[in-house]
Amino acid sequence: MSTPTRDERDYYERIYTVTCQVPHGQVATYGDIATIVGDGCDARIVGHALGALGSRADRVPWQRVINRTGGISTSGYGQREALEAEGVTFDERDHVRMETHHWSGPSEDWARAHGFQPLPPRAEKPTDAQLRLF
Repeated sequence: MSTPTRDERDYYERIYTVTCQVPHGQVATYGDIATIVGDGCDARIVGHALGALGSRADRVPWQRVINRTGGISTSGYGQREALEAEGVTFDERDHVRMETHHWSGPSEDWARAHGFQPLPPRAEKPTDAQLRLF
């Protein structure tokens, strides 16, 4: 992987700042982090930034960022184990139980004070009983 340019490094720093806000025992998606960072950031950029952590991986909680379905996208060892050590639980498909562990994002005050945007409220998902009707 090539070394990011100065502008990319600055962008990556914003991604790392947001990732550090994800609390112990909770997870965010790559898309959540991109939405909070804003300014044209997308999930792929977040993935590239986390992949470029290098020696900073012990200070930025990269393991708390997963894909939108609750799956682990990294090929490296240790993400699931690190999440389980924080109390994050997985379902029978080996996906994080998002209804329990999905972070709702930073407070609006924190986001605005640091030049970010809060996550929009998530729509309520239908219950299993409602799904069975269809």
